[in-house]
Amino acid sequence: MIRLLTFTNLYPSVERPRHGIFVEQRLRRLVATGRVSASVVVPVARRPLQKNCVASGSTERHGIPVSYVGFPAVRGLTSWINPLSMALCARRTLRRHAQQFGSFDIIDAHFFYPDGVAGALLASWFGKPVVITARGSDINVAAAEPVAGACIRWAARRSAAIIAVSNALRVSMIGKGVRAESITVLRNGVDLKVFRPLDRQAARAKLSLSGPTLLSVGNLVVEKGHDLAISALARLPEARLIIIGSGPLEHQLRRLSETQGVLDRVSWIAAMSQDELAHYYAAADICVLASSREGMPNVLLESLACGTPVVATAVGGSVEIVTAPEAGKLVSERSSNALATACADLLRAPPDRAATRRYAERFGWAEPIARQLELLEKIAAGHQT
Repeated sequence: MIRLLTFTNLYPSVERPRHGIFVEQRLRRLVATGRVSASVVVPVARRPLQKNCVASGSTERHGIPVSYVGFPAVRGLTSWINPLSMALCARRTLRRHAQQFGSFDIIDAHFFYPDGVAGALLASWFGKPVVITARGSDINVAAAEPVAGACIRWAARRSAAIIAVSNALRVSMIGKGVRAESITVLRNGVDLKVFRPLDRQAARAKLSLSGPTLLSVGNLVVEKGHDLAISALARLPEARLIIIGSGPLEHQLRRLSETQGVLDRVSWIAAMSQDELAHYYAAADICVLASSREGMPNVLLESLACGTPVVATAVGGSVEIVTAPEAGKLVSERSSNALATACADLLRAPPDRAATRRYAERFGWAEPIARQLELLEKIAAGHQT
């Protein structure tokens, strides 16, 4: 059995139950095979005057032990040294995990910068191989910065393997100096039991919906493009829009919906559990994702699994998901006009929802988990020899 030590800030907690849930989902499925045991160390940014380099708490989630450990960080000031701070503050916790749960075979780091670089440092200190998963903005944004880019290339050279969640991300990594032969593409999966077709009329009645309904899910940040979805709504007078998420742009987006004359047709909902979210996907006519960049967007996979087609900007992994009419439409021009036109076309001639669900079933977890197990077992065997 492979003993995995997962190291990432992208992991759920009581305070942030949906944060990094896709990392937890993958890890749970690896453990469920019976061929992997795991423990998790989650670095948590703390202000310098707070207690750092001490465990912020330990718990167990779904049978997997998780430790949260603080490290000193100030947004905009310490980013260049965050990998070293993370690694130094986590070193004691990794030793404790090894004593309590047994020594680990592989460090499984997620998000290349700073987490993956810190994971590479820890791997060198503990004499273990590290596998780093790139997930999106760590490559599309951080890797373009001089210090972060140099650190990423250093960590990539020292990795036993690198995972990219989409081919688009792999291409981006190669363009930034990472060796092509070291990268394996392993997409995210979707839980086909949680995200499934529900009784649509019942879901709409439960949510008091009538008329065409668009859904935009994600943090309220610039790159998610909720502003474009709001502006597109102004060109779809019969439709309404539900925005699910929270973030720094909420006040600005509410003001935009007022200036666009659609305030009474936009609903604002906080982030919720996956079970609750499935009801919103099932009730909607279209899920809109107007991102400026993406790794492998879970939102699209979840919507399709519920039988709801999507309209998405043709960026990153979205292009690898929406490849057939039953999935919905991609727009090459990232504008409210293009989104509105695509939504109007899809509302006029929607695909059969059962066909959309059948299309989504190719994105279940079975195939990526099988391939990751093969990769991990190869690394573990090579390290033993």
